[in-house]
Amino acid sequence: MMPHVLTRSLDRAATTFVVVVAACGILIPLSNLLLPVGSVFQVPTYLVALWGKYVCYAILALSIDLIWGYCGILSLGHGAFFALGGYAMGMYLMRQIGTRGVYGNPILPDFMVFLNWQKLPWYWYGFDMFPFAALMVVVVPGLLAFGFGWFAFRSRVTGVYLSIITQAMTYALLLAFFRNDFGFGGNNGLTDFKDILGFNVQADGTRAALFALSCLFLIVAFLLCRAIVTSKLGKVLIAIRDAESRTRFIGYRVESYKLFVFTLSACMAGVAGALYVPQVGIINPSEFAPGNSIEAVIWVAVGGRGTLIGAALGAIVVNYAKTFFTSGVLAPYWLFMLGALFILVTLLLPKGIVGTFNSWRMPMRQKTIAADAVSAAREDGVSEPKMAEQGP
Repeated sequence: MMPHVLTRSLDRAATTFVVVVAACGILIPLSNLLLPVGSVFQVPTYLVALWGKYVCYAILALSIDLIWGYCGILSLGHGAFFALGGYAMGMYLMRQIGTRGVYGNPILPDFMVFLNWQKLPWYWYGFDMFPFAALMVVVVPGLLAFGFGWFAFRSRVTGVYLSIITQAMTYALLLAFFRNDFGFGGNNGLTDFKDILGFNVQADGTRAALFALSCLFLIVAFLLCRAIVTSKLGKVLIAIRDAESRTRFIGYRVESYKLFVFTLSACMAGVAGALYVPQVGIINPSEFAPGNSIEAVIWVAVGGRGTLIGAALGAIVVNYAKTFFTSGVLAPYWLFMLGALFILVTLLLPKGIVGTFNSWRMPMRQKTIAADAVSAAREDGVSEPKMAEQGP
């Protein structure tokens, strides 16, 4: 049943997107590992890690587009779920350091030894096992989203008010994780990772494998979102987005639908954060900054809200531009450029890059379909109907 649903949800554009991502996930790691250094087609390791970060951002953008583009929930705090997933993975990576840390303590991470912690906090238990850490990557953001959404949607908080309280939530987490006595490394966060599943995090093969895994999860997240938005559930979500009061009036439990999709979106963001941390090599409280969540919303707006493909494309394009412009003389002005980009897209391309392209292509596609229908009718010997002659 599930393969049929996924196949039915794929059109030509979606199939092309999946094929392109799969090709990148295979060819880029092979190019990095098999081709000699200096070859024109050899992808350097630093680019593999950089593009892997872009892919993680694309997964985060998909999670935002699912709730904003199709359900009308504008969250300005999704960076919190991304960061929580990253911290869950970071805790596992810290437990793998063991005696190779600066202080050589087999149990306590270096920052705990430095702060004179006598024993490991209870909420660190179990993170020495990868299955438990992988479960927490999904469970922790999901539980926070479920609890937050339960109260917010049950109280019928919508629109700008919901956006403000999601931003307040991530800012509260930012302040909490900055505290040294919170047990997560304070301002410095978690870093100096050594191994993941027994493999050196810095090794070329590990980085290539993480990139391929990120592409795989991007495909899975995209297929999951496509299956949702093209199903009956997706039609109800769009109805909630366009006319929430009418949807509630005809008998749908709007709060339940919004809670489900909000929780699922948070879990996707947590997975993106977990894939992001070993490729970047650090996770600290700055990931909770409200500006990061706002920037992620801009990715979706630039690429095209309510298109999925546009959300992923927007994340990659904007972050590539950020990498390019923040490495030169324009670095101090990047935030101004980002704001100007958002304003220009809102005024000139309100549907985003992909949405505008689709709106331009639709009339041409309809003309082509009509011309094909007329041509087929003529080949079958059917003439066009003539208007009846009017009498004097």
